Amino acid sequence: MQTMRVEDLTKTYGEKILFNKLNFIINEQDRIGLIGTNGTGKSSLLNALMGTDHDFTGTITTSNSYTIAYLKQDPELPADMTIMEAVFSGSQAIYQVIREYENALNNYSNRPENEKWQKRYENAEAKMNEFDAWNVQNNVKTILTQLKIYDYEQKIKDLSGGQRRRVGLAQVLIQSPDLLLLDEPTNHLDFDSIAWLEKYLAAYKGAILLVTHDRYFLDRVANQIWELSFGNLYQYQGNYQEYVRLKAERVEGEVAAEHKRQQLYKTELDWMKAGAKARSTKQQARINRFNELKENVNTLQTEETVDINLGQQRLGKQVFEIEDGNLTIENKVILKDFNTLIQGGERIGISGENGAGKSSLLNVLAERLNLDSGILKVGETVKIGYYTQQIEPIPEDKRVINYLSEIGQQVVNKDGEKISVAELLEQFLFPKFMHGTLIRKLSGGEKRRLYLLKLLMEQPNVLLLDEPTNDLDIATLTVLENYVQQFQGTVITVSHDRYFLDKVADRLLFFKGNGVIEEQRGLFTEFLNQLNTATKQAKVNEKNANNHSVTKSSKKEPVAKKIKTKLTYAEQMEWDHLEDDIDKLENQKVAIDDQMLENSANYDKLADLQTQKDQLDQQINQKMERWEYLSQYVD
Repeated sequence: MQTMRVEDLTKTYGEKILFNKLNFIINEQDRIGLIGTNGTGKSSLLNALMGTDHDFTGTITTSNSYTIAYLKQDPELPADMTIMEAVFSGSQAIYQVIREYENALNNYSNRPENEKWQKRYENAEAKMNEFDAWNVQNNVKTILTQLKIYDYEQKIKDLSGGQRRRVGLAQVLIQSPDLLLLDEPTNHLDFDSIAWLEKYLAAYKGAILLVTHDRYFLDRVANQIWELSFGNLYQYQGNYQEYVRLKAERVEGEVAAEHKRQQLYKTELDWMKAGAKARSTKQQARINRFNELKENVNTLQTEETVDINLGQQRLGKQVFEIEDGNLTIENKVILKDFNTLIQGGERIGISGENGAGKSSLLNVLAERLNLDSGILKVGETVKIGYYTQQIEPIPEDKRVINYLSEIGQQVVNKDGEKISVAELLEQFLFPKFMHGTLIRKLSGGEKRRLYLLKLLMEQPNVLLLDEPTNDLDIATLTVLENYVQQFQGTVITVSHDRYFLDKVADRLLFFKGNGVIEEQRGLFTEFLNQLNTATKQAKVNEKNANNHSVTKSSKKEPVAKKIKTKLTYAEQMEWDHLEDDIDKLENQKVAIDDQMLENSANYDKLADLQTQKDQLDQQINQKMERWEYLSQYVD
């Protein structure tokens, strides 16, 4: 069994202890969700485990053959490479084998009479067989398709940030390492891709350590939750829902224990303060116990919540109205004869396909983007707070408190009380020692939280939130959700976070692309379930219609063979191995069935064998789909 053992791992950043003497083991098939407030060191821990950050003390022990792959929030991909080249650009041995094969095949195809290139091609082909790299190539295309990447020849430099991130995700998944480190893997994925990723990771044979704000994703993928808090690592068995219960029990127990310590300390303090006669008869052991209590009392550290209690300006009934709105950007239809009326107090969630124009609609409402035709009406009392995906430039050399002081030295909360900037910062989990910190020293999540605070200090009555869950920790999201529910104004949110939308939206606009926008009311997950059911039924109807059409036409005349230029050389090589590959997988499945019979009383072993069997079924289905596709073009 491949494992990673970590002992006494410690890292500091300035005055802050990110983690202090952490000890843990990561085993095969562990599915660990790593959570914690922004700035607690989640990304630093991932970097330490990956080996890209050596500024720590302690030891990380693995076998020499142990492999790790790491999806960063901003993947580093060669800009001038195509998507397929970038996916295979890693240093792993299997990538080198595939690159050598592609190069040898290209040269041999151009000069088949050249013995040197013939020999090199034969050697490369043998390596492909040795590493089972044919299957890897097929898996790459499957993964890219599931992540909605279709044009493999596109250059990385021409991709959007979301597309680059999906290519980065494909690159790490295809490596199939012993440990997958994933930092916000669901960012920029639509719901189909997230659902596929949940199933893929559930069947993954190695270990997974992931950081994510997506609580539904954690619920479906994680079997452990690890929380970084005040330099300590708390480990909980179970998914996110179980973690919430277990943490509440732990905190309640710690608070009760701290209360007992304080009561005992108070008793001992009274004793120590007794008169001269009592002092002369004190026992040394009791004095020592008092000194020990004095050191340990009031040492309990609990996470404060972000308290958003700011006032807002009055908002009239009419907020936004669009009449016959049309918008096209770069030949892509965003809005087509679109009509909507948005009133005071509404909670609107906007979601749908990537690139369909959700953020563009927010830009229209914020009057940062003009309609091609149609009318936009904005209410006279509207004061917008726009939380964008890309935060506005923050002066990196400015100190935290000075950045907020540009808005004002104080604000008024809902109760009419004046709150200073320093008090606000503390409410937003920026302790006093951080108020003078240069902004460039903040983590990405801390900068987002600071940006959110500045936005709310301006006391808007309409909130436009564009993917607000990206880069915010779960604790901040929870309080933001509560704030939105109590907010007296209008909130319009673009998001792919199902949990967040369920909590903050009761009216939904779903972008299907090409200007088609479906409107619904109710919980977002209920709408998704209806959508999935309708999509599955449509596929069944289409399949039945096609089968009926084929049957009907076959009675009249033979169906013409599908015409295509002959298989490429690589496809022919794949075809030659495909049936043997399927047979091998079927034989492995039979062997596992035999083992399951032999271990019918060993439930742990049965669970492991069932997982292996499910993985084989997945591989067989992929191979069969590939066989069906290629068989159409075989002579």
